[in-house]
Amino acid sequence: MITSYFPKCVAVFALSVLSVGALDTFIAAVYEHAVILPNGTQTPVPKEEALLLMNKNIDVLEKAVKLAARQGAHIIVTPEDGIYGWVFTRETIYPYLEDIPHPEVNWIPCRDPQRFGHTPVQERLSCMAKDNSIYVVANIGDKKPCNASDPECPPDGRYQYNTDVVFDSEGRLVARYHKYNLFAPEIQFDFPKDSEFVTFDTPFGKFGIFTCFDIFSHDPAVVVVNEFQVDSILYPTAWYNTLPLLSAVPFHSAWARAMRVNLLAANTHNTSMHMTGSGIYAPEAVKVYYYDMETESGQLMLSELKSRPRRETTYPAAVDWSAYARGVKPFPSEQPDFPGMIYFDEFTFTELQKNTGNYTVCQKDLCCHLTYQMSEKRTDEVYALGAFDGLHTVEGQYYLQICTLLKCQTTELRTCGEPAGSAFTRFHKTDV
Repeated sequence: MITSYFPKCVAVFALSVLSVGALDTFIAAVYEHAVILPNGTQTPVPKEEALLLMNKNIDVLEKAVKLAARQGAHIIVTPEDGIYGWVFTRETIYPYLEDIPHPEVNWIPCRDPQRFGHTPVQERLSCMAKDNSIYVVANIGDKKPCNASDPECPPDGRYQYNTDVVFDSEGRLVARYHKYNLFAPEIQFDFPKDSEFVTFDTPFGKFGIFTCFDIFSHDPAVVVVNEFQVDSILYPTAWYNTLPLLSAVPFHSAWARAMRVNLLAANTHNTSMHMTGSGIYAPEAVKVYYYDMETESGQLMLSELKSRPRRETTYPAAVDWSAYARGVKPFPSEQPDFPGMIYFDEFTFTELQKNTGNYTVCQKDLCCHLTYQMSEKRTDEVYALGAFDGLHTVEGQYYLQICTLLKCQTTELRTCGEPAGSAFTRFHKTDV
């Protein structure tokens, strides 16, 4: 679904304003939030109690918004599930939901809070944006009624969506995105019928938005970047780190570099669930990031970004990975491969036995090639090149092809793929 957020009658005027007031750079902010969670989510609570909890979280977010605005930020991203938490049933999430209209209605909740019923959360977010002259990105829940005329209508007569909203610096709702790729435990929400490709224009570039688990899929993540040519992605997430491959900061920064786009990633902060890792990433560099498993406090980050990186002379050239792969010849090796498990998937590994070398490891149709040089070959650390080509079946089903260079947990090869929290070997050169 392609969304359009400007009424036709003001489209020409809006484009003129954007052109005149265009900024070459902007200040981005993300806030990693230690969410105040409900006491229990097994039984529904009154709407008043749900609103009380949400307001406690919004109070914290508002302080971050004000601080970011005072430091010159143009836009701030807050995390997925940042207003009420994440462990709910379909029934117990309901008191936390609001009806979120399509942005084409041209609505500023701060000025007209009752236009679409009781929407206190949207009103507060709108006023935060308006009062601080900053774009505010938040994640809340949307509810949409349905009936028997819709064959897919749930038995309780409503759709419930994990939803991102964006309010501009005047408090106007300019974007609404329903998360398309739900993580398996998100039983409280419905899958949208179609993937939404949500974009909106600002004086500091064109933005797209999606949520957490969406980053693993082609729709909408790749489509909104490649086909809609956005400059920056807004990315609320509730990401729990699973070493060695699914750590937020390396994954998100690599995605921004590969897709050649700015990425503003705001994670929740909960050390008991290994939730941390937020950052602001440009196509060419990591601008700022935060990762903290020691404390329970939130963190605000700001960085200056280029508004339209595609127009810069330093913009990275696109890589034809298929052509590159066809041109690489496997490196000969007499050492045996060995298996190892990463997040329930069986990889094929080969050990890096020297401080410099060339290796190839294959699984099914996927071959991974590595040229590397270490500063030294330590006796207390073992590294391996791994490949996986297959169907992942835990907490969802999706096909993966992965090449990885990792440190084994110990010097025993059987530990390759198990989490390793530290590494001391320095690689001067790698070419995977």
